[in-house]
Amino acid sequence: MRIGLQAVSRRITAALASAAVTLGLAFVIVAPAQPAAASPDANGAKKVTAVLFEWNFDSIARECTRTLGPKGYGFVQVSPPQERIQGSAWWTAYQPVSYKIQGPLGDRTAFRNMVDTCHSAGVKVIVDAVLNHMTSGAGTGTAGTRYTKYNYPSSYSDADFHTCRRPIGSNYADRYNVQECELGEVGKPSLSDLDTGSEYVRGMLAGYLNDLTALGADGFRVDAVKHIPARDLTAIRSKLTNPNIYWIQEAIHGTGEAVSPTEYLGTGDVQEFRYTTDLKRIFTDEKLSYLKNFGEAWGYMPSGQSGSMVANHDTERNGSSLSYRDGAPYTLAHVFMLAHPYGTPSVHSGYAFASHDDGAPNGHNVSACYRDGWSCQHAWRQITNMVGFRNAAEGTGITNWWDNGSNAIAFGRGTKAFTAINRESGALTRTFQTSLPSGTYCDVQHGDPVAGAGCTGPTYTVGSDGRFTATVDGNDAIALHVGALAVKPVGNEATVYYSTDDNWSAHYLHYAPNDGTWTTAPGAAMESACAGWVKKKVALGTATGLRATFNDGAGTWDNNNATDYLLGTGDVTVKGTAVGAGNPCDDDRTETGASFSVKATTAPGQNIYVVGNIPALGSWTPGAALKLDPASYPVWKLDLKLPAGTAFTYKYIRKDAAGNVTWESGANRTAAVPTEGTVLLTDTWRD
Repeated sequence: MRIGLQAVSRRITAALASAAVTLGLAFVIVAPAQPAAASPDANGAKKVTAVLFEWNFDSIARECTRTLGPKGYGFVQVSPPQERIQGSAWWTAYQPVSYKIQGPLGDRTAFRNMVDTCHSAGVKVIVDAVLNHMTSGAGTGTAGTRYTKYNYPSSYSDADFHTCRRPIGSNYADRYNVQECELGEVGKPSLSDLDTGSEYVRGMLAGYLNDLTALGADGFRVDAVKHIPARDLTAIRSKLTNPNIYWIQEAIHGTGEAVSPTEYLGTGDVQEFRYTTDLKRIFTDEKLSYLKNFGEAWGYMPSGQSGSMVANHDTERNGSSLSYRDGAPYTLAHVFMLAHPYGTPSVHSGYAFASHDDGAPNGHNVSACYRDGWSCQHAWRQITNMVGFRNAAEGTGITNWWDNGSNAIAFGRGTKAFTAINRESGALTRTFQTSLPSGTYCDVQHGDPVAGAGCTGPTYTVGSDGRFTATVDGNDAIALHVGALAVKPVGNEATVYYSTDDNWSAHYLHYAPNDGTWTTAPGAAMESACAGWVKKKVALGTATGLRATFNDGAGTWDNNNATDYLLGTGDVTVKGTAVGAGNPCDDDRTETGASFSVKATTAPGQNIYVVGNIPALGSWTPGAALKLDPASYPVWKLDLKLPAGTAFTYKYIRKDAAGNVTWESGANRTAAVPTEGTVLLTDTWRD
């Protein structure tokens, strides 16, 4: 059908105006630009996404503060927020009725509050966006919109849909069939397929995404992109107020299919479904040792543009991936995914289901994990503690690979992290070679690091040679990383102070714990301590002392007349041939720190704690929060020594005798330690 250009212009203008009223936003027509995928490293090293499938917005907000922020998740993915068809099945979320933010997950206000709360917790928000289609029938949507299959008031009419009205079925070898016909199976209702080649449709879709961006969304997971030509997605992105916003696209690889996921690498990251199906095969039927060159060498898309996952809402139901019902293989596959550098990982966190169509329990409300059928995989210790592992290891490759030729493997991530995974039926005992710095590490598979108190689980001591010995039970794993160093017992480290009256331009400490091996010459570079002195802190592991020599890094040595310096633990000073104890810089040092004071009322058995984003404040872990002194009740106080210039964010929490935690409301508080003295923080609890 032909219509005049003026008619087209009038229709687009009128429709955009109508959409603006519906969505409550102003449309800005921008010149097309070439879209470029924004990397999720926009949230620093935190690249792991928790997919809180079908959680309502209020529950997600609580979880951002309670778990996702403290555990280091960079992103949370929320299910489609727009008005949907009515019904209890999960797939109703993928049949949009309009672009109003109103449905079983909450309304616009709840969405915005969720975004603000998650941002305050350091977590960015990715929205699952359905752009390809609308509904399979007629009815009334969750916001009261009455619709028929090809007529959606204030949005679309029949002319806005492709004219091929047959379902795609299983014929994916025909590009026209895949991208211009309707998503569905032959003999069943199919989904009305939007004509994304239409400028009007593109404007409507871009308007919806711009509205979500204005509400604070940081990115989109774009559903079913194989059914949308890549050129159409490029055109839609060019209309966004932020065309560089992060996109990760769902495109399932199929052998012999006409449309390849690689076509969409120019419009954003793409989920690599072969990764998911291969993990299931390896962790259930084949050998873990095959994973030695896992990733791009297996023909996958480039790591930097690929999304990796153990499962999602589709695959756990259709059997193409592992699921929560698979026990140890499912958990260990997550350990591997989060330890391995390929792709940008997401952790699906849903609910138990008895049949394929089962929808979310308890009205989409998650009052607590592991209740009302909510599985909360993102919060399982074996999974959630690996998020910190992934963050600590970001930017490093695989090192120190080991396998037994079967189902026991181990590998490191440079000097940052190391894991061992055992899917054998029996325990494995081995001395592992790592590249980790010497020290005592918390095994985050079985415990949590606690600031000032070590670890709630087992620890392993890595020697100066990078080796440690461990027993890994069958169907279990261990994981160590530099962000989870256990606090060492008194006496197992030494801070060595060396006099600079030799006039060397540089100073190196060449040392060996008295039960270990020597560092590689010239040793470790020492740093300035105070006038006339340099220093170096050395982790001794289980050793009770230190042997050392000193040099300038250019061949001049102080080897104490060919006799090693025998140094103890704690603060050790070396000057000439004299060795003593203590810190020679004490008299030159001005103490710096923070003085916390908060007015807060409590009930009997309750106490006030402070927690923040630095290790000294527990790294957002409530169990590692610092208790304040109630001597001046209702004012609670705490003085904390911190290095000069330390910038930090913090919040107060209330704990009762049972360990239940209540966070104060509002945004994170911020402070910085001055060059000299103490920053005074006088606060009032925010209900």
